[in-house]
Amino acid sequence: MRLQARPASPNFQWIPAISVTPRSILAAILSVACVFPLGIEMPASAGIPAAAKDKKPKADPALKGLPITELSADEAILHALNRLAYGPRPGDVERVRQMGLAKWIEQQLNPNSIDDRALDARLSDYPTLRLSTAKLIDEYPQPKQAEKQAEKKAQAQERQEQRRSDAAATVVEKDMQKAQGQPANSEAPAATPVSAPQPAADNEPAPMKQQAPGNAATNGAGRRDVLGGGDPNNVPRAIADDSKRPQRVVAELGMAKVARAIYSERQLQQVMDDFWFNHFNVFAGKGEDRYYLTSYERDVIQPRAFGKFKDLVTATAKSPAMLFYLDNFLSADPRAAERQAMERAMRQGRYGRRWPPRPAANPQQAKKNERGLNENYGRELMELHTLGVDGGYTQKDVTEVARCFTGWTIDKPRQYADFKFDEKLHDPDPKIVLGKKIHAGGMKDGEQVIDLLAHHPSTAKFISTKLARRFVSDNPPPALVNRMAETFRSSDGDIKAVLKTMIWSPEFWSRESYRAKIKTPFELVVSAVRALGTDVDTPMPLVQWVGRIGEPLYQCQPPTGYSDKADAWVNTGALLNRLNYSLALAGNKMRGARSDVPSLLGVDSSADPKMALDRAVQIFLGGQAGATTVETLEKQLDNPQVLQAKLDDPRKQVDLGVVAGLVLGAPEFQRR
Repeated sequence: MRLQARPASPNFQWIPAISVTPRSILAAILSVACVFPLGIEMPASAGIPAAAKDKKPKADPALKGLPITELSADEAILHALNRLAYGPRPGDVERVRQMGLAKWIEQQLNPNSIDDRALDARLSDYPTLRLSTAKLIDEYPQPKQAEKQAEKKAQAQERQEQRRSDAAATVVEKDMQKAQGQPANSEAPAATPVSAPQPAADNEPAPMKQQAPGNAATNGAGRRDVLGGGDPNNVPRAIADDSKRPQRVVAELGMAKVARAIYSERQLQQVMDDFWFNHFNVFAGKGEDRYYLTSYERDVIQPRAFGKFKDLVTATAKSPAMLFYLDNFLSADPRAAERQAMERAMRQGRYGRRWPPRPAANPQQAKKNERGLNENYGRELMELHTLGVDGGYTQKDVTEVARCFTGWTIDKPRQYADFKFDEKLHDPDPKIVLGKKIHAGGMKDGEQVIDLLAHHPSTAKFISTKLARRFVSDNPPPALVNRMAETFRSSDGDIKAVLKTMIWSPEFWSRESYRAKIKTPFELVVSAVRALGTDVDTPMPLVQWVGRIGEPLYQCQPPTGYSDKADAWVNTGALLNRLNYSLALAGNKMRGARSDVPSLLGVDSSADPKMALDRAVQIFLGGQAGATTVETLEKQLDNPQVLQAKLDDPRKQVDLGVVAGLVLGAPEFQRR
């Protein structure tokens, strides 16, 4: 797997798209080295000497009050920073050590006690974050028809460029297979991202379960819009001219999300916001939801991330974003129109007006406009939001829940979009859900269903499992999940109490949980910025890199949200993009981001590639790297791109950015 050294091309320019250049071949070969360790359970203690494994770490004052017996103090702090935060920044491990790990965790569980004014100053650059939905609709209107056509033309050109990029990626893939000795037609992970289905029209029900073949988690990754992963160094038109395009609303949401994850001192708050948004996913590409998402995240998700689960479910159920996304704003009792006609006839008769009903001008159109029962929200409420797919409900329960939520709609969806309960559209008859009679009356029918589901044992287990999967491992220990579920039930769904049960468990701090999770594209992009201490002037290129690697923000079309398991993210094409991103970031090839790698690795290491590599492994991987990783990286040290010299040049200057980028692209850094 040794790359043959070649002179670096003097005309070479870093191009974020995949292209057949010496650097892309280097990235491809290293990606092959990365993909196999990631495909199996790699011992987290690979870099620990055998003698050290036999001894239990001594009690460290920094770990006081926590059930940590299998990890050293530095490992435990790194573990906490990678699970309860988006990775360590330079100096974070020492700061947490001095504070005490338990105290740092308690602060994170109480985010309002942490001063975050420095982040607030950064977020002031994004005016849409503070606007109401009505203001967003008014100030960022939909473009006129001519502008829409120009937009379609630009998107077609971007798709054509992407096809050329994918063709180049295929060539690189074949080179990678040859490097591994595989035949060109052998089955290898696909390097081409899955294209997303087109968004539904404004008033059409979303295709809830119709996913393209392949990785369901990355549906949406093929979209080449503002957040969909085009050339990260290009300035999107929605941003460049301070335009009033509606795309700017979602673009500012993406930039703010990245800025919060990088710079917020309330790290666990940001992790939980991301968790709950993914749990109660809404797709920005569906009609008016681009205007509703700002309030949804700001006013619904963020204030309730550590509160009572029932309150969070209720707030999402009443949110225009969810009502529109899952079409409940269109759901009505099928008999509502007939009932209203009868009421009008009775009123007319009471006042002596016995006029015959006016016939519809177009009977077919009238029939098309009739509103009926929509089961999308009822199904996802039980399957994805509360009970889980094996939660014990039936199709009959789905229909009954949908009946309970008839009349939960949106007042003036294209003006100010407030929640509204319309009694005229509600089904007034009794319903039976999970064997319980629901007949509280009016809007209370839906509230009674939420109360029933929030207190159901299946919900306690389902939510506990998802939290444990996010924070502990892809297959969390059943005993831990059971204890978390018991806390959920006994605390009336107190999210903070459930998190405490998980964090103060031996399973959370076990050797098996250490580096057991694969970072999602968002986690990888943010953690690399934090690890390098990169100064980011504009987060948009980072937002676009998240989409390029496979997780475009706010662009997950299925209500399932993005996957939190390794198999959704580990494939050769994704790892190639991850390595390209790390090289661009560490090498200062990214617009609006500046990394000072020499200050991290030491200026003296620029004359010694082995010293530079050792320091990078120590700083970015905690000194722990598998033998395969170290061997692969060491074989690249005599490459001209690392040494910034031709083969016969006696003076060699190490490109510390390339060294740092290679280490950030290593399998160990992909784990958290």
